[in-house]
Amino acid sequence: QVQLVESGGGLVQAGGSLRLSCAASRSIVSINLMGWYRQAPGKQRELVATIASGGTRNYADSVKGRFTISRDNAKRSVYLQMNSLKPEDTDVYYCNAYRSITGDDYWGQGTQVTVSS
Repeated sequence: QVQLVESGGGLVQAGGSLRLSCAASRSIVSINLMGWYRQAPGKQRELVATIASGGTRNYADSVKGRFTISRDNAKRSVYLQMNSLKPEDTDVYYCNAYRSITGDDYWGQGTQVTVSS
């Protein structure tokens, strides 16, 4: 079992930046895919960015060029640097960890990001 705790959310003006952090309770070396997802009330959760254990990154088209995902296995953490934020980025952001060999899929409790216009 891996617990994930997000932090770094908050209120920011459009054009501003935030850095989200996700700390895992155990080693993430065996976690194939770490990612960030977001969800608005009444909507489906959507992918924001993922990073594989080998470092391959994948981004939603809506955040390419503005967001950067990174992971630090030594610190058991994954990060999401968000720049040039827009009001439409307002959502609850969730950290995810997926281990393909077991099918284990873990989620954090979410952190609110609000971008004012």
